[in-house]
Amino acid sequence: MDLGVHLPLVSFDGEPLASERVGVVAETARECGFAALAANDHLLFQRPWLDGPTALASVIERSGAMTLAMTASLAVVRGPVTVAKSLAAIDLLSGGRLIAAIGAGSSQRDYEAVGVPFAERWARYDAALVDLRALLRELQPARPAIPLWVASWGSKAGLRRVATAGDGWLASAYNTTPERFGAGLEQLGAMPNALATMWTWVTDDPADAERVLRDVLAPLVRRDPGELRTATCIGPPEHCAQLLSRYAEAGCRRVYLWPLGDERRQLERIASEVRPALTRRAPAPPA
Repeated sequence: MDLGVHLPLVSFDGEPLASERVGVVAETARECGFAALAANDHLLFQRPWLDGPTALASVIERSGAMTLAMTASLAVVRGPVTVAKSLAAIDLLSGGRLIAAIGAGSSQRDYEAVGVPFAERWARYDAALVDLRALLRELQPARPAIPLWVASWGSKAGLRRVATAGDGWLASAYNTTPERFGAGLEQLGAMPNALATMWTWVTDDPADAERVLRDVLAPLVRRDPGELRTATCIGPPEHCAQLLSRYAEAGCRRVYLWPLGDERRQLERIASEVRPALTRRAPAPPA
C-alpha cells in the first residue's frame, strides 16, 4: 500500500486558503516521496471550499511524477461535458498522470445550487458514468483513456456500480472500516482501489488529539468525536500506522491522507514516523 495526500481545499483551524499553501503541500508531498495528490469536489460547503479541479491543475508543475487524482468529481452536479473537458485538460497538461473517481455526491446543497433534484441523483449518476467515457473518447482520441473509478461507501448497489462501470473503487475512510472495506474487495476481486479522505493529525499529546477531534474535525463533518476517533489517523504515530496497516492487510492499495492543518510538518511526520512503521507492519507479499 502507498500513501497519497489531499490538497488543502478547506480551512480547518483558521489557516487561510492560499495558493502558496496548496503549492507547499504539493512540493512537500513530492519531496517526502508520497505517491499521489488528490482534490475532492464540492460546490458549496459549510465553509469556503477551493474548487477541486482548479486546485489540482494549479500544482501540475510542482507535483513531479506523482499521480493526480480527483476524489471524486461530481459529474451530475457539474454536468458530464464540463467534467470531461476539465479532466481531459488536467490529464493532457500533466502528461497522462490523472485518475478520476466519479461520485454522485452526498451533499444536497450542491444539487440545489444547480437546480438538479437530489432525488434523481442515482439515475443521473449512472447515465453520467456512461456519458463521461464517450465524451473522453472524443476529447482524447490519441491518448490512453483516463481511468474512471467509481466512488462508493461500499453499499451493495455501490459495489455493483464499481464492478460494472468502474476501472477501480474509491472508498471513504471515515465512512467505512478495514473489515467492511475488505468485505467489499472480496466481492470485487482483483481491482484497483484506494481510500480517500483519511483525516490525519499526528500528535503525541492525547489532549491535542482530543482537541482536534472535538473542535476541528467533528464540527466540519458533523460526526460524533467518539465515532471519528477510531476511524481516523488522529493520534500518535503508532495509532496511525496500526489503522493504516489494517487497511493494507484488507487489500487497500492506496490511502489519501488529509492533514488537518500544519501540512508541511504533518507530512514530514507521516513520512518519517508513520510510513516506516507501516512498512514494518505490512505482511510479506505472496511468493
